[in-house]
Amino acid sequence: MTGIRNRFLIAVGAVMAMALTSCNGIMSGIYDEPEAEVASGFGFTSAPVGEVPGTIYVDASSYTDWVYLDFHTMRAQVVPIGEPEPESWDIALHRYDAKTNGALVAETGATGFSSPASLYDVSEDDFSADVWTEETIITDMSTMMDGYLSYEPSWYNPVLSKWLDVDKSTMPPIYTLSNHVYLLQLADGSQAAVRLDNYMDSASIKGYLTISYIYPWHK
Repeated sequence: MTGIRNRFLIAVGAVMAMALTSCNGIMSGIYDEPEAEVASGFGFTSAPVGEVPGTIYVDASSYTDWVYLDFHTMRAQVVPIGEPEPESWDIALHRYDAKTNGALVAETGATGFSSPASLYDVSEDDFSADVWTEETIITDMSTMMDGYLSYEPSWYNPVLSKWLDVDKSTMPPIYTLSNHVYLLQLADGSQAAVRLDNYMDSASIKGYLTISYIYPWHK
């Protein structure tokens, strides 16, 4: 009888494991949290060459970190929310939200760096500075089912953050890339151009950003 009972328990355990695996597959991505290891090689993975953009690969999967990017030094640095900012940085990313270090941002009509020069024409009025927000930077999604979220008061650039629209009115959310190139007038007067190419890694886990960029920008 003992042998029969053991075989029965093993069979039940296998069925439960299969059920849990199936549930994980169904629920994956709904709450936009990573579930697997990701590729290494984050940061400025390649430099621009002439009009050929370089690439930045960012792990922005954490709700409790900012990723600071410095175009001048080609450095990426992860800093937990609440800790001091790096001494030198140009833009910072939290999930798909962006803020700048005293920069102005404009959305161009270009959808790629090879677009006609006319699509890059922007006026001074098209550039926008950061704004202060207390209900944009989400730091904790675990209470969503309880009807509230936790936020960090922070500066935020609404123009650069348009590079990805996340419609949370449906489940799962709908993600739409703008595909536009954004011009950044940095604090020192130089310019950079960036485009968000992807918001997922090779395993389709969300929160991993592939960014094309040219710095310094001249068109």
